[in-house]
Amino acid sequence: MNKITYTIARLIFGGWFLCSGIEYFTPFDIQPLGTTPLAHEFTLAMIHSGLFAWIKAMEIVIGALILINRGVLPAALACAPLTVVIAYWNFVLEPGVVEYVFGILTVALNALLLWPYRERLTGLLVWRDA
Repeated sequence: MNKITYTIARLIFGGWFLCSGIEYFTPFDIQPLGTTPLAHEFTLAMIHSGLFAWIKAMEIVIGALILINRGVLPAALACAPLTVVIAYWNFVLEPGVVEYVFGILTVALNALLLWPYRERLTGLLVWRDA
C-alpha cells in the first residue's frame, strides 16, 4: 500500500470517528437508533447503560490520535472491537445497502490503518508463548 492510500484512509477514518464521537455530545445528536426492533433495542440498551457515552469518548480520542498521526497503531488496535460492533450492527442488526457500505468501509479503513504494522502484529497471533 502506498503512502497516499494510507494517508487518505487515516484522514477519512480519523475524521469520521472524531465527528461521530463529538456529535453525540452535542444537542444535534443524530445517532441512528436503527429501524429494526433488535437494532433499536441494542442501541438504546447501550445508551441507557452509559456504555455508549464511553464508546463515543473513545471515538473522539481515537479519531484525534489518528488525525494527528500520533499513536496510530494503539488507536487502530483500540478501535478493532468498536469496528466489530459497528460491522455487526450494520450487517446483522440493521441490514441494508447503506448499512452494508458503512460496515464494509469501517472494517476496510481499520484494516488499512493496521496493514503497515502487520509484521509487528504477527506476535499477537502466537497461540502459545514459550
